[in-house]
Amino acid sequence: MSTEGRNPRSYGMDRMTAQEIVRLMNEEEQAVFRALQACELPIAITAEKAAETFQKGGRVIYLGAGTSGRIATMDAAEMPPTFGIDNTRFVAIHAGGSQAVGAAVEDAEDEPHAAINDLNALGVTRDDIIIGIAASGRTPYVMGAIKHAKAKGIWTCVIVNNKNAPLIEEADIAIVMDTGPEVLTGSTRLKAGTAQKLVLNRISTIAMVLSGKVIENLMVDVKAKNHKLKERCVRIVRELSNLTEEEAQDALAKHEWNVRAVLEATKAGI
Repeated sequence: MSTEGRNPRSYGMDRMTAQEIVRLMNEEEQAVFRALQACELPIAITAEKAAETFQKGGRVIYLGAGTSGRIATMDAAEMPPTFGIDNTRFVAIHAGGSQAVGAAVEDAEDEPHAAINDLNALGVTRDDIIIGIAASGRTPYVMGAIKHAKAKGIWTCVIVNNKNAPLIEEADIAIVMDTGPEVLTGSTRLKAGTAQKLVLNRISTIAMVLSGKVIENLMVDVKAKNHKLKERCVRIVRELSNLTEEEAQDALAKHEWNVRAVLEATKAGI
């Protein structure tokens, strides 16, 4: 596995200065963007499938272990405040449960049957899709989930960082981010983790754009839960209407800071 191999460029890293290590890591990170460019088509296809699933009322379910699971959890958690959706529409399942998000439970990834139990507890159906994430491309927990989903006729995608990974053959589509060996051998929270985060950014964001949650390049369903977000809502309303700042603030206050409601009312001349 390339993600477990030694990177010859970082031999002697323990004798480098901090700045030399920063420069090396920056240079190595370019592999992430090359991998992203090589995977544009499968990322786009997955985003379209996620949009279709969301629009039909199904769920986009991320599943991973360790770093991959934590990255999945982060992306799913950002969806409700960013796009104003229910927190049951993008879901992350982490090997070892919620306690493994904040503290490592390394042996949880070796339990394929635990993944099956987790999916069954969630009540997955063919209305949902499963996106499995594993840098190695062979994590037993993710493998168990993808095989189980396949047996149930559920559409699946895998995001992996190793070519010829066993998971690639199990899924309907594979996003293979060949990021190569890490600067710190085997530490896939580095290039591999960065690549996974960027892929999920693209899938979830594009799915919401295709689902009408964005006008122009503005988040019209953002939840205004704090002062910063209320200011953002005012700017969005002003960008998409003829309202002044004071008028936008008043209209948002009257509509419980719902940008879309304000825009609809303004368009209707209310």
